[in-house]
Amino acid sequence: MPQQTIEIKNYSYPLPPERIAIFPVENRDDAKLLVIEGETFTEDVYRNIASYLPQKSSLVFNDSRVIEARLLFQKPTGGIIEIFLLEPSEQYHNYANALAQTTTVVWKCMVGGAGKWKHGISLEKQIDLLNNPLTLTADIIDKQAAHFNIEFKWQSSTITFAEILHHVGSIPLPPYLKRQTEAMDIIRYQTVYASTAGSVAAPTAGLHFTPALLDNLKENNIQLLYLTLHVGAGTFKPVTAETLANHVMHAEWIEVKIEMIQSLLLLDNIFAVGTTALRSLESLYWMGVKTLLQPDISPEDVHIHQWEVYKTLPTYPCTNTEALTALLLWMKKKQLQVLIAKTQLLITPGYTFRIIKGLITNFHQPQSTLLLIIAALCGERWKEIYQYVLDHDYRFLSYGDGCLIKIQAN
Repeated sequence: MPQQTIEIKNYSYPLPPERIAIFPVENRDDAKLLVIEGETFTEDVYRNIASYLPQKSSLVFNDSRVIEARLLFQKPTGGIIEIFLLEPSEQYHNYANALAQTTTVVWKCMVGGAGKWKHGISLEKQIDLLNNPLTLTADIIDKQAAHFNIEFKWQSSTITFAEILHHVGSIPLPPYLKRQTEAMDIIRYQTVYASTAGSVAAPTAGLHFTPALLDNLKENNIQLLYLTLHVGAGTFKPVTAETLANHVMHAEWIEVKIEMIQSLLLLDNIFAVGTTALRSLESLYWMGVKTLLQPDISPEDVHIHQWEVYKTLPTYPCTNTEALTALLLWMKKKQLQVLIAKTQLLITPGYTFRIIKGLITNFHQPQSTLLLIIAALCGERWKEIYQYVLDHDYRFLSYGDGCLIKIQAN
């Protein structure tokens, strides 16, 4: 399979540290926008993006909300242990359920200073929440290959874990910003339409949109649709293996309402706002293919794994209408109003896009799976694009500028 032989060294470029945007621009929609259409580059700002979208376009946004996933505990000896929430234990089935728990909850976590936290020793944090003094405790249940299972407990049957996090946790900024979270980040490292809590990193392509810009898009007859993919810490994970065959793609949870899938069936010019929305949309297609092949497939088995879209599923030819229709029929049969599933979809050069006609996104790290998506969209021209933005003073990564990429018809 050619995708597995891809060498990540071929997807690198020199990114000077000073080109990484440490802080956002003052006004979200003042960020620079590069419109890429065929051989043409057009420079503008996000405020004017509607004028570059085709008639009867639709934008699909990821409405996941970043949670206060970083918790600091002080040991009795004075040392600091940092607990970084990754995702809830499988027993809760979804993020909303886990965040709504009271008295106790279990999460998969990374632990900073884990070597100083002896198994069997509880960490404690005193909390005063609305004049209600509480003690939050953290205990290691077990250690897995890539995470710890941590049980949190507090003495209240009315205060949820989401409220605990909001009170004592902090928004985790990307490690490449190399600074502490500031008060400004609480607002700016969150999209204005964020509504479904669960991400530990922002879907950053949406950070450039303001309420006024969203209204402007609607006034220009551009339909706005929303789905949810909870962004995990794996989005920052570089590809360290020489070839993709030895890289394990991170899995993330998506939540998509049945009405949203019904809307997709009626649309043609679909643009994903961000790589997370793109991966979600393309995953819906492959989930539809799986329901066509196995009409009685379980919700657990509809998950998309890293290589199956290149190995087994393409042997079944299927239009996007057929795939989405099959997915809808399967959801109705299973009496599902919301599809909740995991996707490990790895999009690489050579991938054929089924749902989207373009992408709105920031400029990504060298040797990342996000840059591979750009290469899949643009081919070898990704190098010319990134050289252009380096030469024309664009800002990179989460708080940086971005682009609108239109897929050219064959």
